[in-house]
Amino acid sequence: MRGRLPAWWATPLVGAVGGWLASLAGWPLPWMVGSLLAVIAIRCCGWLVEEVPRGRQVGQWIIASAIGLHFTSEVMEQVLSHFGVIFVGAVGTLLLGLIGIYVLMRGGVDRATAFFASMPGGASEMVNLAARHDAQPARVAASHSLRLLLVVLVVPALFTWSLPPVEPPAPYPVSWPWLALLMPAGALLALLWKRLGQPNPWMLGPLTACAIAAVAFDLHVGLPPEAGKFGQWLIGCSLGCHFDRPFFRNAPGFLMRVLLFTLLAMIAAAVMAEGLGWLATLNQTSLMLGMMPGGITELCLTAEALQLSVALVTALQVLRLFLVMFLAEPLFRLWLRAKP
Repeated sequence: MRGRLPAWWATPLVGAVGGWLASLAGWPLPWMVGSLLAVIAIRCCGWLVEEVPRGRQVGQWIIASAIGLHFTSEVMEQVLSHFGVIFVGAVGTLLLGLIGIYVLMRGGVDRATAFFASMPGGASEMVNLAARHDAQPARVAASHSLRLLLVVLVVPALFTWSLPPVEPPAPYPVSWPWLALLMPAGALLALLWKRLGQPNPWMLGPLTACAIAAVAFDLHVGLPPEAGKFGQWLIGCSLGCHFDRPFFRNAPGFLMRVLLFTLLAMIAAAVMAEGLGWLATLNQTSLMLGMMPGGITELCLTAEALQLSVALVTALQVLRLFLVMFLAEPLFRLWLRAKP
């Protein structure tokens, strides 16, 4: 209403306080995790602050641009030379959805809901497919939201505190002329990606634009250091707005089963990455992070913070996303025909 503040006015302030406190505590990815937890806490206390309009998209645009600039020509050569390993890893993590299907169906969840709730990625697209196949879209959305929350809270902390501290390399210089060209190009590609109905446009569009330019022109440039914190803060605030008290009270048995299969999938992904890394003589920690059942943005940020192979993690996550997007519905229909 006229004269009133918008419902989201306090969200960035709450998130900023949470990010600042998390940075003081030395928490991994503090501006994302801290703002996420602060917004969740406020909403669970009854103050239902809302998502900043386009906040998550802007945050993804910034983070994806920074990740795309990691794809120098040398890095791309390494990724292409290990494409077979990346493909096997992406298919392996796709098969981890079988754990979720089994756990949920043992709890009495119908087949369609169990299938689309267990797919490792493409949350909004899985919700749409669930509605198309007479599943329960609300439970599918809840499953993907809880899995993302768990991965964001557990994976960065687990990897950070289990690995020896690494001295970060000198940041790439900031080239404002290149950024003035690449940032708008990434936004335009994201809009085109969205118009074509492709998944995760604000992540994959800027990432593709910056990666192509970095490889084609052998760029070694980066974003200003504060841009990453700003993107984390926007993403954390937006993620937190998906949770409130009724979310955690609704169907606790179902949510506990989602929690169980997510933890089992994370353990299985870690074991698979250890074996795959040993066979291919690749960095097992980077493979493990890339095979985690989480979101591209959050896991790539973790790889960047830990000085792991951002390109390898990104390639695994992007390939798995496309496998999920293009194979989920055909596989489900095949399953129905095989066992009506």
